[in-house]
Amino acid sequence: MEKDISYKPLDEQSFEALFTSYFAPLCAYAMRFLKDLDSSKEIAHDVFINLWDRREHIDTNKSLKTYLFTSVHNRCLNYIRDNRKFDHSSHSIENASEMGYSDSDTNLSVIELQERIDKAINQLPQKCKEIFVLSRYQELKYSEIAVKLNISVKTVEAQITKALKTLREELSDYLPTLLVLCLLCVKSLVCQQLI
Repeated sequence: MEKDISYKPLDEQSFEALFTSYFAPLCAYAMRFLKDLDSSKEIAHDVFINLWDRREHIDTNKSLKTYLFTSVHNRCLNYIRDNRKFDHSSHSIENASEMGYSDSDTNLSVIELQERIDKAINQLPQKCKEIFVLSRYQELKYSEIAVKLNISVKTVEAQITKALKTLREELSDYLPTLLVLCLLCVKSLVCQQLI
């Protein structure tokens, strides 16, 4: 990138020059975090849309390059945060065979593991189980759970910690299986990206 240009005022021509200069570098920057070209392009595109929508409120005396890269960085972090939870619809244990786990021993281990997880969750105290399910399966935030159940966020945190500790203890003998499944999943995803 040549030089850092600040535009005054941000009119259509200036915006187009800014887009032409920085769209590709912003996509590349987002790729460093997301490792997904489509999501990176979408984030860069959204940043430019936001810039255009807020053009009257943007201080063009400050570096727009810094503004753009900071916006992309923050949106990438938000994207990672929002998408880090386990996606039960596409990565559930029931769908393991669709993700390339055809070995019958692995499938048997997956079924056994799912049964053990279900059993461990069902053995949790009722309130702890309810909070865990709302968090992990319904993907509610701690604050949303607290409002829904009329309890404090600290109580939600404590119950989630208790549930995870119990699950770790109950599933400790399945740790090697979990590691193999994770490695197979990563291998499958890498192969799909190479295709």
